[in-house]
Amino acid sequence: MINNKSKYSQLIKTEAKRLGFLSCGISKAGFLEEEAPRLENWLNQNRHGEMKYMENHFDKRLNPTLLVDDAKSVISLLLNYYPSETQNNDSYKISKYAYGQDYHFVIKEKLNELLHTIQTEIGEVSGRAFVDSAPVLDKAWAAKSGLGWIGKNSNLLTQQVGSFYFIAELIVDLDLEYDYASTDHCGTCTACIDACPTAAIVAPYVVDGSKCISYFTIELKENIPLEMKNKMDDWIFGCDICQDVCPWNRFSKSHNEPLFNPNPIILSMTKKDWEEITADTFKKVFKNSAVKRTKFEGLKRNVKFLR
Repeated sequence: MINNKSKYSQLIKTEAKRLGFLSCGISKAGFLEEEAPRLENWLNQNRHGEMKYMENHFDKRLNPTLLVDDAKSVISLLLNYYPSETQNNDSYKISKYAYGQDYHFVIKEKLNELLHTIQTEIGEVSGRAFVDSAPVLDKAWAAKSGLGWIGKNSNLLTQQVGSFYFIAELIVDLDLEYDYASTDHCGTCTACIDACPTAAIVAPYVVDGSKCISYFTIELKENIPLEMKNKMDDWIFGCDICQDVCPWNRFSKSHNEPLFNPNPIILSMTKKDWEEITADTFKKVFKNSAVKRTKFEGLKRNVKFLR
């Protein structure tokens, strides 16, 4: 006889697949003991640079029961964003995740629908949806629930899939059947470490966020340090280098989410187009895009730094 935990877990995974998620894993909500010293060391060494928000809510980052009353389970979900087409070769580069509509809104809607189904099919279940905008250690939870392992570039990697996906969670007050963590399959490979032009991967599995091109082009509000001149490899929003060189990403397949389809204007823009972009064009092209995070002045700063 199938117990309710197993039945409910299967229902959630089936519904997640129907909503277009790549995969779904479930783990028991509780204190992430093994992550505490790692996070503390990372913060103490100022690896977060100007991202001061990383210092906030230390306990909540490690314990989802402080985010959702009586939390029992963390449902981790992956959503593919790997595009079928990439930018013009004569272009400044933006991360592939920003080609289409802002993922926060796309995923939040799917998560809310999943939670609604859980409440409709199972009963009175309380929970919250999280998409990269709250103190939740997404990668740690996804790894704990068997969706992959955290690689040397500190991204979640999945065998036969790669890493070009978003991670999101539903934290619920429902007991479920839990999955097991997967094993590490980076082996002796150091492709990501060797390829990083700013040497941000300071040791296997340790990224100094304050040296990362994504940090300089998105998070940093001041001027980009002059020592980074000629090290940015034409990136003006985010960076995909450590993912592009990862051997597991040879298995990446194009997503099937229409809202992530690239804006044709972005794909066709040349360096000259980026250099001459106006505030009006920026507003129109990036209206529903994650690129809005840099704001027009931030993007102009990034382009100017590369010229």
